[in-house]
Amino acid sequence: MQTIVEAEEGVLLIGRRERGVHKTVMIKITNEIVRQLMEQGGFYSLDRPGEFITVVDVQLVAAMIHPGGGRNDIPQRLKRQFSIFNCTLPSNSSIDKIFGTVAAGYFCPERGFAAGVCQLATALVPTTRRVWQAVKAKMLPSPAKFHYIFNLRDLSRIWQGILTVKSEACPSAEILSALFHHECCRVIADRFIDSSDRRTFNAIMEKITVEDHGSALTEHAQWDSFFVDFLREAPEATGDEAEDTELEAPKVYEPIPSLDVLAERLSVFQLQYNEAARGGAMDLVFFKDAMSHLMRISRILRTPQGNALLVGVGGSGKQSLTRLASFIAGYQTFQITLTRSYSSSNLLEDLKTLYRLAGQRGKGVTFLFTDNDIKDEAFLEYMNNVLASGEVSNLFARDELDDITQELIPVMKRQQPRRPPTSENLYDFFLSRVRSNLHVVLCFSPVGEKFRTRALKFPGLISGCTVDWFQRWPRDALVAVSQHFLSQHQDLHCSEEVKQSVVVTMGAFQDLVAEKCAEYFERFRRQTFVTPKSYLSFIDSYKVIYGGKIADVGTLAERMQTGLCKLMEAEQSVSQLSEELVLKEQELAVASQRADEVLQEVTAKAQAAEKVKQQVQKVKDRAQLIVDEIEADKTSAESKLEAAKPALQAAEDALQTIKPADIATVRKLQKPPHLIMRIMDAVLLLFQRKIDTVTADPERPCPRPSWPEAMKLMQNSAFLSMLLHFSKDSITAEVVELLAPYLDMDDYNLESAKRICGNVAGLCSWTQAMADFFAINKEVLPLKANLALQEARLVVAQTELSKAQEQLDEKQQELDAVQALYDAAMKEKQDLEDGRLRPVPQDVRWTDSSAGFQTQIKHLVGDVLLAAGFLSYAGPFNQEFRSLMLELWKTEMKEKLIPFSPDLNVIGLLVDNATVSEWNLQGLPSDDLSIQNGIVVTKASRYPLLIDPQGQGKTWIQNRERDQQLQVTSLNHKYFRSHLEDSLSLGRPLLLEDVGEDLDPILDNILDKNYIKSGSTYKVKVGDKEVDVMKGFTLYITTKLANPAYSPEVSARTAVVDFTVTQRGLEDQLLGRVILLEKQELEAERVKLLEEVTSNKRKMQELEDSLLFRLTSTQGSLVEDQSLIEVLRVTKTTAQEVSEKLSVAAETEGKINQAREEYRPVATRGSILYFLIVEMSLVNVMYQTSLRQFLGLFDSSMQHSAKSQLTAKRIGNIINFLTYQVYCYTARSLYEEHKLLFTLLLALKIDLQARNISHPEVLTFVKGGASLDLNSVEAKPRRWILDQTWLNLVQLSSLPPFTQILSQVSQNERAWRTWFDHPTPEHAKLPDGYEERLDTFRKLLLIRSWCPDRTTAQARNYISDSLGQQYAEGLVLDLDAMLAESDNRTPMVCLLSMGSDPTENIERLAKNKGAPCRPISMGQGQEVHARRLLANSMTDGGWLLLQNCHLGLDFLDELLETVTAATPEGTHKGFRVWLTTDVHPRFPITFLQSSIKFTNEPPLGMKAGLKRTFGGVTQDQLEISNLPQWKPLLYAVAFLHTTVQERRKFGPLGWNIPYEFNQADFTSSMQFVQNHLDDLDPKRGVNWSCLRYMLGEVQYGGRVTDDLDKHLLNTFTRVWFSEYTFSDKFCFYKGYSIPGRAKTVQDVLQHIEALPLVDSPEVFGLHPNADITYQTNLANETLSTIINIQPKDSGGGAGETREASVQRLAGEMLEKLPPDYVPHQVKGQLQKMGPLQPMNIFLRQEVDRMQRVISIVRSTLTDLKLAIDGTIIMSEDLRDALDCMFDARIPRLWLRLSWPSATLGFWFSELLERNQQLSGWIGAGRPNQFWLTGFFNPQGFLTAMRQETTRANLSRGWALDTVTLSNDVTKMMREDVSAPPPEDVGGVYIYGLFLDGAGWDRRSAKLSEAPPKVLFTPLPVVHVYAVSAAAGVGGGAAAAVSLYSCPVYKKPRRTDLNFIFSLQLRSVQPAEHWTLRGAALLCDCK
Repeated sequence: MQTIVEAEEGVLLIGRRERGVHKTVMIKITNEIVRQLMEQGGFYSLDRPGEFITVVDVQLVAAMIHPGGGRNDIPQRLKRQFSIFNCTLPSNSSIDKIFGTVAAGYFCPERGFAAGVCQLATALVPTTRRVWQAVKAKMLPSPAKFHYIFNLRDLSRIWQGILTVKSEACPSAEILSALFHHECCRVIADRFIDSSDRRTFNAIMEKITVEDHGSALTEHAQWDSFFVDFLREAPEATGDEAEDTELEAPKVYEPIPSLDVLAERLSVFQLQYNEAARGGAMDLVFFKDAMSHLMRISRILRTPQGNALLVGVGGSGKQSLTRLASFIAGYQTFQITLTRSYSSSNLLEDLKTLYRLAGQRGKGVTFLFTDNDIKDEAFLEYMNNVLASGEVSNLFARDELDDITQELIPVMKRQQPRRPPTSENLYDFFLSRVRSNLHVVLCFSPVGEKFRTRALKFPGLISGCTVDWFQRWPRDALVAVSQHFLSQHQDLHCSEEVKQSVVVTMGAFQDLVAEKCAEYFERFRRQTFVTPKSYLSFIDSYKVIYGGKIADVGTLAERMQTGLCKLMEAEQSVSQLSEELVLKEQELAVASQRADEVLQEVTAKAQAAEKVKQQVQKVKDRAQLIVDEIEADKTSAESKLEAAKPALQAAEDALQTIKPADIATVRKLQKPPHLIMRIMDAVLLLFQRKIDTVTADPERPCPRPSWPEAMKLMQNSAFLSMLLHFSKDSITAEVVELLAPYLDMDDYNLESAKRICGNVAGLCSWTQAMADFFAINKEVLPLKANLALQEARLVVAQTELSKAQEQLDEKQQELDAVQALYDAAMKEKQDLEDGRLRPVPQDVRWTDSSAGFQTQIKHLVGDVLLAAGFLSYAGPFNQEFRSLMLELWKTEMKEKLIPFSPDLNVIGLLVDNATVSEWNLQGLPSDDLSIQNGIVVTKASRYPLLIDPQGQGKTWIQNRERDQQLQVTSLNHKYFRSHLEDSLSLGRPLLLEDVGEDLDPILDNILDKNYIKSGSTYKVKVGDKEVDVMKGFTLYITTKLANPAYSPEVSARTAVVDFTVTQRGLEDQLLGRVILLEKQELEAERVKLLEEVTSNKRKMQELEDSLLFRLTSTQGSLVEDQSLIEVLRVTKTTAQEVSEKLSVAAETEGKINQAREEYRPVATRGSILYFLIVEMSLVNVMYQTSLRQFLGLFDSSMQHSAKSQLTAKRIGNIINFLTYQVYCYTARSLYEEHKLLFTLLLALKIDLQARNISHPEVLTFVKGGASLDLNSVEAKPRRWILDQTWLNLVQLSSLPPFTQILSQVSQNERAWRTWFDHPTPEHAKLPDGYEERLDTFRKLLLIRSWCPDRTTAQARNYISDSLGQQYAEGLVLDLDAMLAESDNRTPMVCLLSMGSDPTENIERLAKNKGAPCRPISMGQGQEVHARRLLANSMTDGGWLLLQNCHLGLDFLDELLETVTAATPEGTHKGFRVWLTTDVHPRFPITFLQSSIKFTNEPPLGMKAGLKRTFGGVTQDQLEISNLPQWKPLLYAVAFLHTTVQERRKFGPLGWNIPYEFNQADFTSSMQFVQNHLDDLDPKRGVNWSCLRYMLGEVQYGGRVTDDLDKHLLNTFTRVWFSEYTFSDKFCFYKGYSIPGRAKTVQDVLQHIEALPLVDSPEVFGLHPNADITYQTNLANETLSTIINIQPKDSGGGAGETREASVQRLAGEMLEKLPPDYVPHQVKGQLQKMGPLQPMNIFLRQEVDRMQRVISIVRSTLTDLKLAIDGTIIMSEDLRDALDCMFDARIPRLWLRLSWPSATLGFWFSELLERNQQLSGWIGAGRPNQFWLTGFFNPQGFLTAMRQETTRANLSRGWALDTVTLSNDVTKMMREDVSAPPPEDVGGVYIYGLFLDGAGWDRRSAKLSEAPPKVLFTPLPVVHVYAVSAAAGVGGGAAAAVSLYSCPVYKKPRRTDLNFIFSLQLRSVQPAEHWTLRGAALLCDCK
């Protein structure tokens, strides 16, 4: 079937990306389809298979860049379809012609340019080109500078910039040359990443300009000018414009006068921007760098088609500057709003909007696109198209396009009247408008690999943009910023110099931290960043903290000061009193007497005085009555006058408004307005001046005004002051009456007056007010008269009163005198008594405090600087680096002379003890590091991001914020958005847990606190909507990742805090737990003490505060204020009590701590164990244990360990129990290969802590002599000592017990050799007296140095010696016990490995427990079923078994939440979740930390394997058959089962392919044997051939794919399954027999228990040497893992870089690389040798393949050197080659064409040797013998030899298909061969084969056992020849000798691919023996 697709004669342009490094696979497919389209005219349909779509009328035009230099070529099959044109760059003259025409056309006198400018413009064309060419040649791209790509676009961009200048702005050649310089810098130099490149560029630029135009052109002042187009102001409005015209500032491209002018102009723009912008106001500091970047961005935006790529770390200001530049240009700024569901379709919608805005409406738009916005790499595909061509295919639907183009017709007609409006033209016009109006600004971060790979994949990102590279802010920028923010901060209490130092030091802090970040990464492999953003938050924190602190300290200091002054006064009074005390003592007696005498006198006088007093009182009362009356009248008068006050006031105010000038104006009036004349009449009347006789006025109903009189009055210069001081009481009723006609007229009011008379109007209201006043005053005047009368009466009364008073006073004085005498006497008496009691106030302490406050204020400047630095920068570092940074900062501050407290403690400065205690109660550990973390979390200016693998920080936050209704959520929670919005709008804290390395972009505005003020509240944009932000909202983010690599952006947005538990911190916590359980009363006492101390301190503080407050507020002398003196006394006594209590508390605390310290060993051990478990997660990502789980173990160990009265014994019990319990718990979840590693580390760490071993010893054990060089140590004494061994011994000799070892080995070499050759040297006696001197660990060191293969055996001895025997034996998984440990909320996870599916065991267990088990295998789409089963199981208590969960990771979070969040009522008690999973890097850590993990591997060793197998066999199963054959057969099958599994560990010797034998194989075999025995015919016995076949070919053999493996399996069944199996003598290997007499499973297990712990490989049929390889690998693996998981402390000095060392290596390899084969020479040689000979055809093929390898190696190495130099691009393949060569691996490209090898060195040597054999053969003819390893296709070589022999024997009737290979092993070695094999037999000699698993007896030419410790034995030369099978082989060897068919492999990996053929080798033992041994021949043993 065919479908024909027609196109209107279309041309399809296919473009190869400039340098796409797209997935090569994809490109191949695309190219293939294009080729098919061209050749067959179409392709097959994907929708309807088999249907061919024919495409007609399409022509293809393709374009691509030159291949090579890291760029791919297209296939030749495709290339041949095209006519090829090579488009070279235009020649220099062409380029100059093009640009010259443009330049001359623009710069011409007609446009107003001066002649000099026009000439220079034309002359600059070649100069520009030469600059461009020079830069292109010099600045080459390299991996770090991959964007240094320069093409013709750059040249046109330079000219595009130059041609925008107008003649008015370019009056002279200097300006033009400056413009030329500016444009070159902008287009070329802004992309450079360091200043050295910039300097190089400037040198090139100057050199070429000077050469072309002389130095005058570069030496003028303008040469370095910047050009901008926003300096002009908008023109003033003239009023002639249309209503809606907006006056825009003219855009003139001109040089800036100076940076200061520019900064001012930019500040104005910034203000305007902030007024216009909604939210996100900017406060930018315009330092030089910032301005230059702003000018660059502005220049790009103002150019049509200008797109920018801004590269700099987050927080450098890329986005802010872009927004401002876009605002200045008058463009809209658009940025996509990311939501969780934002995808490519949303991006396309956004692009449509932008295209409509820019193309349809012609508006300028800046599209800001950051690397945070790249949710999907496909976004870049679209951006690449927008940048490269402006066209995004299929963006608009057909109808949408039609709408757009229709609207554009009138616009296009206006702009391009000549162009017909066809749809193509319109679309083209639309796109051109889009391109000139839409400006894309990409903001990327250069950190990490992402930017480079993106730029290589999407070349448009660089070629379509002008690049601007943001450097790290220079120091002057940092200083400028701090200057800007601190100069406005007035509160700094310090001198100007100190302030300046602070500003500079802030910059220094930032730089210091940046250096430390790099060092921190080097040492601890933890990545941290500081960015300009972190610096800004540092400055902010400084201001905030300083403000807070200075306020607190200031108030306190002031109070102290006042208090002290008061106390000083009191002090003086008291001292005077005490002097007088002595005198007063004597006078006391006299005073008493006198007092008594006086007392009588006083009494008499008092009575007389009393009489007079009564008389006076009467007179007093009379006077008082009169006074009261007067008072009443006075009040009434005043209240009436009060009512008139407002009117008067108004009148006076009105008068105030009149100026003398106003009066003058009125005077000058010829004919004043009528109202003025009338007002003046009123004034005359009030002044009671003369007025004209009253005649009626002709115009108005009133008398005619007396104007002349008024003029006279106004002539008086004091007129105004007369008005102001007018006597109001002089107004009479008559005057008011005369005024009435005037005042009653309608227009006589202030409004009319104002209208008519202007400023004189005040007189009008004044006249009215005077009349009003009179009305009130009329009533007041009589009152005033009455008042006068009354006052006269009062005078009389007063005289009477004063007389009486005088009499009274006399009497009173007498009385007072006597009383005074008496009082004085009493007071003296009292004073003397009081004087003894006066307190001496507590001023000593306060004087110190007060002085302290002054210093504190002085030191605050520096203290706060440290504290703010600490808050802003210290979070991500560990304790060591935090302290280090504080020290460095202090040094820096000392140098800059900034005052700070010498003993400053950051914790003390930022938080008080009470708060810390509160935190500790909420669960924050009490060590320093944790408290510092707490401070950063609560006080930092950014929201905290906690690196919290143990979840301690999270727990603390949850407790701390519980009362504030904390909401906990996570990024992938389905209600995450609503949680976030609710928390914001309700003002609640939000905890975002378990984030990964990327945060959701939705959080950006919240993290940056971009709040929008709306009224009195704030809003924030969350995604696409605005949400209210209420006070109380705060955000906490936590991650479980132990070492996340956060991008600089995330580091800048959040305060990253490393909450990882430290060993010391955990120890303190554990100690608290121990004491809590062991010594509750102690802990209770300690807590009570703490509380008491805290409350006492608080009490003290409160008392002092109240005292200070009283002192501050008291007036007058202290000595007078009794209550205050009382407070003073109380305070003093309390202070004494408190200090006593505190000292008691300190003593008690000492005792408690002593008791606590007794238990510290338990805590220390716990801490060691926990950190070891954590370290294991570095070995395998699945080994995750949470601190919560560990604490559970810790507590249970405390409860379950044996109790004892003796503390020491109890502690011992706890430690032993805890260690073993943790060991069992952890080992259960480890793979077998890591169990030894874990136990060994456990022993080492415990011994290290106990100081039994030292750190250098452990290092020597782990590394040996790996870091030594053989040439730099003393020479080894004997050849038999291996190089590595000698290096190890040299290293060992640096440790105390071994200092003499080198000389001892040299002198006593034979004894050492004997010991070394011993099969188990760890049990043999050591020479030179070491046996007695060394303990197991030191012996381990020695064995590790000599015999790596025995390291593990000795390590086990060391473990059992150090920890106990039970640690050295393997653990058997006990599912029952594990089930008992679990509950219905804890999943159980089995980590799968080969041959270990636990399904069967779990199902069996479920059956025993009577629970339904529901297995389901996870994978795509299985979640639905899993959910259903989960729900069922939770209700009915079933077991859910999810298999292969690594295929359904997404379901796991949901599962965990369902299980852990379920209510106890909703979950059945019996419910359990079981999972099986493979290791997966993305497996959720939280899940692993919340579950019980176990592995189910077949345990190592025969004993453990059998134990496990029989552990699953029940007594019933054992007794299921009563036949005697049943139990032996069952045991034999179990033995076979363990054997096939154990052989796996020996690698290729064990099995060619490691098969996954598992429990199911054993179960089905057992079932088969049982069935077989049930049907057994007792007479005939067991049918062995059937049994062997079923086991060897079906049950186990069913898995086996390799023929030789199948043969091995069948050999086992033949040897072990026969009648002999039932005899008593039968054993599998000596010591391994069948328990024939066993009746119960227990008996069998007892028999198994007696087996050796470690098996010899011979048990499995292998040679003991097999163990050497296995054990060596095991030991090396264990040790290298230990090295890998240790924290990385940085090694030695700088050394050479990766690139340099690879470049050197590439140079050396190129030198040694053989020359290429010359095709015609090869052909010529083959002609001579006979081209059609089979061997020569084979040779020809080998040479061809060799040539391909040599070519690819040569081209890779050459390209690699160029790429490292930067001459060409570093492609993926070259980068791979670089990495591989650095790691000594073989590059991918080479491996594809060649052969595998262990290292690059071996591979390259093999290349040279192979080539030598081939070139020798071609050059000198056929060799006598062949190195079989040196051929690509050795099978082909043997076939060619067979063909050759067959042809030689055609006469004897040989046919190729009946000819087989035969062989003889000669007795010659390679060097003994002098001639080819004899003619009559033919064949070839081959050499270079090694025997693996066997030795060779050269004398009798037979196989023999391999000598001990010799792994590979070279085989002598073998003669391989062909024989005809038809002719029959001779009688052959004697019967005594059997033949073993020995397989030959190319490489040690024995796979089908590496198999060549089999050789027949003679042997005394039967062939089966060698089959079980795994004997084979290898061509290469490396």
